Amino acid sequence: MVLAHKSMFSSAANTFYSLKVIFDLSYRYLLFTSAFYLFFYVWKDKKYWHSKIQQWYPKKKHIIHEIKYSLFTILVFGAVITLVIWAANNGLTWVYSPINKYGYVYYFFSIVLMVVLHDTYFYWTHRLMHWKPIFKAVHKTHHLSVNPTPFAAYAFHPVEALVEIGILPLIAFTIPHHVSAIVFFSVYSLLINIGGHLGYELFPKGFASHKLFKWHNTSTHHNMHHRLVKCNYGLYFNFWDRVMHTNHPHYEESFNEVVEQREQGKLTMEADKSHSW
Repeated sequence: MVLAHKSMFSSAANTFYSLKVIFDLSYRYLLFTSAFYLFFYVWKDKKYWHSKIQQWYPKKKHIIHEIKYSLFTILVFGAVITLVIWAANNGLTWVYSPINKYGYVYYFFSIVLMVVLHDTYFYWTHRLMHWKPIFKAVHKTHHLSVNPTPFAAYAFHPVEALVEIGILPLIAFTIPHHVSAIVFFSVYSLLINIGGHLGYELFPKGFASHKLFKWHNTSTHHNMHHRLVKCNYGLYFNFWDRVMHTNHPHYEESFNEVVEQREQGKLTMEADKSHSW
């Protein structure tokens, strides 16, 4: 009888913890995506219109599609994260404490290492997703967002969602890390993901061709991937696309055109304001 009660309590506690993980994921996703969507697509749409990469807004049904599949993704992410936390609590991962156990230099290095590992993982799994049989069955769901909004950041088929979150156990079981390092990495990853699907270009003129900055991706880079499909597979950096020659040949030119469009729009708005006075 006592064992039965303990088992029931343990099951209830695990269910509650899983729900908490899913709630935290949902809260973080909705907080960031909604904030960016409201700012660029609702409140400031006219002011920033000239920064819009594709000069048209997606239909309501496409936004609903993005949100719907994002909710499925959160459920998949939540299940995997719960399992990783369970593994960590049972001493099966490389999580450590206190935060300065290996020094703060290593602490920050571990975050950089996570980002670099994820960038490589993402590029090659993304290329795999574009293999025709997998694309049709799985990745096409994400590519229904031809003109993506921030809500497309998590708009994955459940199988792709499982592949996407696969980076977490890979990190947890291979890299010594403090739990806060994974939190920082996860927030950074989400923000970059949202930026790639924002639909607006915010980087300055010359960024995509600059000797140093060209190695970091832009919103234009990933927007072209959604529109043209067979190019621009990278996430954070433009390293693998350059090495593997998978950048679209007109990427830098397209980036400059969007920036020029933005600058001309600003000049037009300023001229209109001066005339109104």
